[in-house]
Amino acid sequence: MRSTSLIALAAIVAPAAASANDDPWALLGGIQIDEIITDTTYEVKKTYPAAIRDGAQEFRITGYAVPMYPGQATRDVLLVADMGDCPFCGSSDHGGSLQVELDEPVLIEEGQRISVIGSLELVDDPETWQAAILRAAKLVKS
Repeated sequence: MRSTSLIALAAIVAPAAASANDDPWALLGGIQIDEIITDTTYEVKKTYPAAIRDGAQEFRITGYAVPMYPGQATRDVLLVADMGDCPFCGSSDHGGSLQVELDEPVLIEEGQRISVIGSLELVDDPETWQAAILRAAKLVKS
C-alpha cells in the first residue's frame, strides 16, 4: 500500500490551479475553434487549454471595457485585450474578447481599463463561436 501526503498532493494540484491566471488572454487565445460546414449541417467544435478545460472558479483578467449600455450602470460588459484591435470591425483578426457578467451594476466608461475576477464558464454550444463567459464577476484593483 502506498500513501501520499496532503502536502505532496497540494504541490501537484496548486500549480495547475495557479496556471489558469498566469496569462488569461493567452489561455483564452489558446481555445481552438473548428467550424464544420456541410451541405446540411453547421457545427462549431471548441478545444480548451488544459488549465481552463473545466472552467475556473476565480479567473482574474484585465482588459478594456466595452459596456453593453454605454452611459448607464450595467452588469453586462465585453472585455477586450486591446482597444486597438476592434472586435466589431468585421475582421476576424481582431484581438481577444470576453463577455463579462458583473455581480452588480456598475457605471463603466467605454475603453476604461478594468480588472475583474469571477467564475469562467465554458460555452459548449455547437452553434456559436463564443467559447467562454465570466460570470458573477467583481471589479478588483489591477
